[in-house]
Amino acid sequence: MSSLAKKELILEGLNCANCAAKIEEQVKKVEGVSGASLNFVTKILTINIDSSGKQEDVLNQANQIINKLEPDVIIKDKALSRKEKKVLLLIGLDCANCATKIEKAVNSLDGVSSATVDFVSRKLTIEVDQKRDLPRVVEQASKIAVQIESGIKVVENQDKKEESKEDEDGGIKKSKAIQLGIGAALFFAAILVELPFWAEFSIFLVSYVLVGGEVVLKAVRNISRGQVFDENFLMTVATIGAFAIKEFPEGVAVMLFYQVGELFQNMAVNRSRKSISALMDIRPDYANLKVGEDIKRVSPEEISVGDIIVIKPGEKVPLDGKVIEGMSMLDTSAITGESVPREVEPGNEILSGTINKNGLLTVEVTKEFGDSTVSKILDLVQNANSRKAPTEQFITKFSRYYTPVVVFVALAMAVVPPLVVSGATFSDWIYRALVFLVVSCPCALVISIPLGFFGGIGGAAKSGILVKGSNYLEALNNVDTIVFDKTGTLTKGVFKVTKISTQGHESEENLLEYAAFAESYSNHPIAISILKAYGKEINKSEIENYDEISGHGIKVSVKGKRILAGNKKLMAKENITYDEVDEIGTVVHVAIDGKYAGYIVISDEIKDDAKKATKELKAIGVRKLVMLTGDNKLVGEAIGHQLGLDEVHAELLPDQKVEKLELLEKQKKTKGKLLFVGDGINDAPVLARADVGVAMGGLGSDAAIEAADIVIMTDEPSKLVNAIKIAKRTRSIVWQNIVFALGVKAIVLVLGAGGIATIWEAVFADVGVTLIAVINAMRVMKTN
Repeated sequence: MSSLAKKELILEGLNCANCAAKIEEQVKKVEGVSGASLNFVTKILTINIDSSGKQEDVLNQANQIINKLEPDVIIKDKALSRKEKKVLLLIGLDCANCATKIEKAVNSLDGVSSATVDFVSRKLTIEVDQKRDLPRVVEQASKIAVQIESGIKVVENQDKKEESKEDEDGGIKKSKAIQLGIGAALFFAAILVELPFWAEFSIFLVSYVLVGGEVVLKAVRNISRGQVFDENFLMTVATIGAFAIKEFPEGVAVMLFYQVGELFQNMAVNRSRKSISALMDIRPDYANLKVGEDIKRVSPEEISVGDIIVIKPGEKVPLDGKVIEGMSMLDTSAITGESVPREVEPGNEILSGTINKNGLLTVEVTKEFGDSTVSKILDLVQNANSRKAPTEQFITKFSRYYTPVVVFVALAMAVVPPLVVSGATFSDWIYRALVFLVVSCPCALVISIPLGFFGGIGGAAKSGILVKGSNYLEALNNVDTIVFDKTGTLTKGVFKVTKISTQGHESEENLLEYAAFAESYSNHPIAISILKAYGKEINKSEIENYDEISGHGIKVSVKGKRILAGNKKLMAKENITYDEVDEIGTVVHVAIDGKYAGYIVISDEIKDDAKKATKELKAIGVRKLVMLTGDNKLVGEAIGHQLGLDEVHAELLPDQKVEKLELLEKQKKTKGKLLFVGDGINDAPVLARADVGVAMGGLGSDAAIEAADIVIMTDEPSKLVNAIKIAKRTRSIVWQNIVFALGVKAIVLVLGAGGIATIWEAVFADVGVTLIAVINAMRVMKTN
């Protein structure tokens, strides 16, 4: 009966794979349901309701089943819960504190699910609960951004002209530099030349207005909007306070050095942005589309699947495709981090973002630009900073409270001692309070820490490691247990038939032929190896009653004979007496018409760097290494012994892998993270369940990119060691900046309170420390 309606439900909080299977099974039995499937990774239950069922009744029963099996799960209608996302570019955003305020204000808007401002890339990412709310929210968010930092321009992220224009001028206006130069000249003239009081005051005042007028106006404007505690307010109060106690030179000097420091800081941050962008300069500018006998240069976005493109020597591969003509060497370093070029010939798949070194290639496009490798990589890296690390979140909260606390302490310092301590003067203690105010700006932390994480993510991507968020990069520092899948992760996944053993009257050729017919519909590497060994055409019209039993094998009728091909579980299930085989490799048992006919052994090779990887992982502090495999125990334990693994769990079905992972999670003795590494093809449920899921060589798998937190773009387990080292280096540099910035500020605060430090030292503790922290943060990109 044909389906009348399809409903999709999101099951938020569903973490039990076994429960998911039970929910799916029971929903299928509901009257009026023609089919149901529950995707454990996306947590979406799809129900097909036929003409015999009422939609409302079916959904009520489905809800009852879910609530009974998983009472903590929140059920949402996907059609009503679809979130829409928009990315806005904040051209000219140079104030890290303002970025935090914009993020907080946009998050408070009605209908906003989440909003994050990435100060490094100047991007505001907004996610709304309902699509219809998006235009209103974008308009309100744009107004908020301009109100909080006037002078910025809000455009959609697709506006590449605006982005490149800003990159060209580096975010620094010539007019501002000239204004600062004139103000500085007047300042030094007033210091060097002896003048009467009013003349001196007038020159210093003009110099102050030229140098700091913009800061004072911003402070006044922000106070009128209720935004008091920012660097503009702090600098305005500190410098006007200096004028009030007749410290004119110091008042102008603080503003001058603050502004000059801001210029250098902006230059450093802009250079950092460009360096990170250069790391990921893999976006192709054009594609050579073949139209008849002509070649037309077009944008990659205009190319469709099936189009033929030509890639000349030295050009970037613009889209994923299959070579149909030509031979060449490809530089894949931008995608995989591998320095050795790869040879390609007709029939080979090639990835966008790689560079054609020498030959002329004609390629048939297999994916549109939006789905291509280069597009996925850019999207993952550019959106990685929307998932903030705990350290970033802590610093954001810390800066929110730190500045107001210091301001009130400064106020108390200016007022209380002169009233309580004998001999204390207001001018002396006001000066000390001004030192406090100048030091209290948290820019060094708010700028350098996101920059450090962004640099770490960019450096990792350059090494062929895609990290989906700085939270996952930080989590790599605390890995306690690493769980590996076997096939395609620790082993090459290239299977070969190494032995055929027959029993009874069947020949080896017949046994292999029946096994090949049985495996002809499967894409599993073991099936492919049997078909390759058979080497003949399969006439599929001779195959009937095909039935694949997950985790067991295949039942099928071939040329009138009933064939069973699978593992010993299948033989036991069908009550076939079979030989216990002691072979290193995967054993496929074959039965014909209910009688055991023999077995085929398929062997896999361990990857060249697998042993090196496991040894180095132990050396950098990983406590336990475990392997989960669906292969037989003998094979699993042999590989585990060769690689020096702590535990091996073999003969597992996909849902049993999730259960075993949960058990390992409970067995952990530390608060460290559990990391799972799989090939990304059939490991999606386990990748989703682990604290950190790593897809190995899974770039071409949408399921891997969807489920994994980190994608290693080559087949090398040793890249996992590189990823952890990059994470440790990033954390080290981030904490250097935290300790350095807070340490210097604490020292200057104490010295300022004691009357030793002057406003000059305070300016260094603010602007100078920020500059040093930004330069230090950029070291994280050197991942070698």
